[in-house]
Amino acid sequence: MISIFQATLSGLALGSIYALVALGFSITSTTTKTFNFGQGEFLVAGAFVGVSTVLLLAGKGITGTLLPADVTMTRYLVAVLASVAVLGLLGALLYFTAVRPFFGHAGLAWVMSTIGFGIIIQNTALAIWGPTSMAIPSPLGDEVIRLGGAGVLPQEIFILGVTSVIMLGLDWTLRSTKIGKAVRAVAQNKTTATLMGINVPAIVVLAFVISSSLAGLGGLLVAPITTASVFMGMTLALKAFSAAILGGLNNPRGCMLGGFILGILEALVGLWQAGLREISVFLIIILVLVFKPEGLLGQRQVEKV
Repeated sequence: MISIFQATLSGLALGSIYALVALGFSITSTTTKTFNFGQGEFLVAGAFVGVSTVLLLAGKGITGTLLPADVTMTRYLVAVLASVAVLGLLGALLYFTAVRPFFGHAGLAWVMSTIGFGIIIQNTALAIWGPTSMAIPSPLGDEVIRLGGAGVLPQEIFILGVTSVIMLGLDWTLRSTKIGKAVRAVAQNKTTATLMGINVPAIVVLAFVISSSLAGLGGLLVAPITTASVFMGMTLALKAFSAAILGGLNNPRGCMLGGFILGILEALVGLWQAGLREISVFLIIILVLVFKPEGLLGQRQVEKV
């Protein structure tokens, strides 16, 4: 039972990263009917921007080795803000260069353009930071905390706490604030939203800024556990997209639920048979697509022709 409890706690932490990135997929999907297929590379960029920020604050270059003493909570929080800001700008650049030229046109040209944008980011990161992983110690240390006999890393608790606050805050914003209602209106009907005086282009850009910022934040939060690597993003983004499909791509709360379910499932299956972790994740996605293609909390889309 202790092992199951420990795996569940670790699964919740990892699942919260999936949920955070899945929420980004949902925001762009509902507002523009597109999403960033290079989101994994945005995770990579967020991790490396954060690591380099800590290095610079510690008086080192943008590459190098970080010691535990170099990573204070203040420096780490500044790195979080830097990652969110830089990735937000990259999200806006992605929209203007790789999505808007094809927005509203027939075909899937935007798919290839977002993949290409991601490849550019990955190769830029490879040129700057190289193929070697960069470790960043947790600002909370690596001493295991005991909860009910189960051991959990402080970074895992920190990840779960930060992502939960952000996701709850975004959920409240989307449902209770004027700008959140504007986002929902654009997602519902762009023409009607325009007639109601909503600046639709600004809302669409905002959607990509938020989505990219969430990916950057997720990359930096998970970096102390997995290390920062130019190849870390694809698997995380693929599982986050799977979480969005599982919970319902058009339902932000469903995306959050899907992320936590996949994280816990992956951890529990890994406890039993590590080789079946990946199989179990995608097997459940196939089953959901067969029996409830709109997702657990998604709404069935009806189109009149």
